[in-house]
Formats: sequence, C-alpha cells, structure tokens
Amino acid sequence: MQVALLGRLPPRVVGILGPGGPDVAAAEDAVQDALVEAVRVWPADPPRDPKGWLVTVAWRRFLDATRADAARRRREDLVDEEPASGPTPAVDDTLQLYFLCAHPSLTPSSAVALTLRAVGGLTTRQIAQAYLVPEATMAQRISRAKRTVSGVRFDQPGDVATVLRVLYLVFNEGYSGDVDLAAEAIRLTRQLATVIDHPEVAGLLALMLIHHARRASRTAPDGSLVPLAEQDRGRWDTESIAEGIGILQTALARDRLGEFQAQAAIAALHADAPTTEETDWVQIVEWYDELTRLTGNPVVRLNRAVAVGEADGPRAGLAALAALDDSLPRHAAVAAYLHERDGGLATAARLYAEAAHKAPNLAERDHLTRQAARLNARR
Repeated sequence: MQVALLGRLPPRVVGILGPGGPDVAAAEDAVQDALVEAVRVWPADPPRDPKGWLVTVAWRRFLDATRADAARRRREDLVDEEPASGPTPAVDDTLQLYFLCAHPSLTPSSAVALTLRAVGGLTTRQIAQAYLVPEATMAQRISRAKRTVSGVRFDQPGDVATVLRVLYLVFNEGYSGDVDLAAEAIRLTRQLATVIDHPEVAGLLALMLIHHARRASRTAPDGSLVPLAEQDRGRWDTESIAEGIGILQTALARDRLGEFQAQAAIAALHADAPTTEETDWVQIVEWYDELTRLTGNPVVRLNRAVAVGEADGPRAGLAALAALDDSLPRHAAVAAYLHERDGGLATAARLYAEAAHKAPNLAERDHLTRQAARLNARR
C-alpha cells in the first residue's frame, strides 16, 4: 500500500524528489503519517475515495514538513551557534514579521500560534506541546488564524506582549527540543530591547541569557540529559550569567514586575548558587508565589512543588503536588523525584517509568528510564 501510494504522489512532489532525491525520506514519513491518520479516522468516517484521501493527506503532510524544515534552516543561517554579547549589529526584517503576524484582529493565543508556525518554523505538534493542547486543536486554531488574516492588510502591527510570548516559546523549543532556535530567539530579543524600553523585554532577555549559559552542561557526551543538581557548574558561561543578572537588576529596579522578570529571578538564584544544596530555595519559592499570582499557570505551580520540596522537605512538596492535576506534563516525573527523596523507592520507580512513557522527547525518556532502572536495582 505504501509503495503504491508513493507512486501516485502528485507530479510536483515527484519533481521535488527526483529518483532517490534527498526528500524521499520526508515523503515516506508523510505516507506513514497519512496511514496512521487513516487508521484513526476511517473507522468512524470512511472516505469515498480511499486512495485519493491518502494521496491528499500525504501531500499536505509532506508540504508541512518541508516548509518547516526550510523555515528552520533560514532561521539557523542567520546566527552562529552561540549568541554574541552586547548590542546586535545586524538588523533584518524577521522581528517585523513577528509583529505583523501578531495582528490586532487575532486573539493573542492565535497570533502566537500563527507566528510560531509561519515565521518560527515550528511544527503544529511542537506548538501544541508548548500550549498543552492536542495537536488537532492547535491545527484548527492555526487554520482559523490564517482565515482571519487572509483578507486584511498587514499595516497594524501587534502588541509587544504577544511578540514576547512568541520569542519565549521559540527559545524554549530551541533550548530543549528538536529544533535549535535558542540563539535566534536571543538575537531577536536583543534587537527588540534596543528599540523598546520595557522591563519585560529586559526580563525575557535576562531569562534567555541565564538559561543559555548552562547549555554546555545540560547533556553528557553521549547525548543523555544531565539534571541541574549534577551539572558541572564550572562549564557555565559566567559572562552570560553576569550580563543576564545585570539586565534583570535594572529591570526589577523599575518596580513593574512581570512574569519574565520573575522567571529570570528564579533562574538567577539557581545560577548564583555554588551547589544545589546552597541554593536559596526559600527565596525561589517566594518568586514562584509571585509567578503564580501573575500567571495562574499550572506548570508554574508544578515547578513550585519541587522548590517547596527542597525548601521544606519532600512531604511538603508532595502536599503541594497533591493539589494539582496529575495529567500535567512532567507531573509523574516530579512525583517520582519527591517520593524518592522521601524514601518511597518502589513508588518512585513506578512513577519514573510512567513519566518515561509520557516523555516529550527521546533524551528525556531515556533519562527517566534510567532513573527507574536505578531504583529498581536498589530494591
């Protein structure tokens, strides 16, 4: 079935691929996606023309994949692997595109999704994971956003808050996901900071710099994840940390606290501590309280439970965790860590295995699987 479908791809796909061309793998992935989608959809709604349906879905998936890859390459070509400190010497129109996609006719959430897809080069699945919603829901949101702006003039740029949200999500995907966009997000945020004097712009830049300073220590030579407590702090980029803390202190002095400044303050407390044990966990909990007040974000409350566990003991952390929905991403991983610290090794091992099954990427899954195996070996 797969071979027959590849043979019926539209002529423009065949022209792109050529015999044994570099995009054959992408076409094969698109076919596989179409077959998986057929298994999901057909039992409830079988198409009148199954082959035509498969060809159409495969073609759309192929286009999505190639467009995302092209956008990613364009973004990566603009920067070196590491962002340079200080003002950005070169200016292009990428930041302007971010503002234009954040059109006033769109809701903030739709504008962010559209910008990430159209300019940031992220896939629908990556954006859905960032928003904690199903992929189908995000696909509908992006489609509605495209329809909304299809007939409007892009002469009314969006607001700063929406653009900051986009830059933050692009950085997160580049920092921890499959697409390296962290340096590009830093570059654009630096550029934004030179033209807009706003404490939250500064807060976001500080947050990015401090997180990015730990990048070299986050993975082992074999690609496995290294938790914060086990990272070699001698490999952290102290210049970037100092720059980020300086920018943050200036922003906080203006007494207009926002969520990015609060997040940067938490990152700064981690970066300033010589060891995990010497971290000021009490102050980190206080900053998480501020961040919860500002955002109401359940993921913030999940991270707060970890900090409470460090500041007041694992049982206090588990009590804070009990108030949260256990379907939250990484809930099982946090519960496993707190149970392990409380001496519940059997429960922790089971939860690590559960968290591994739900992990959003291979590196995290492997790390959690090893944690489960480590505890099982001790029992």
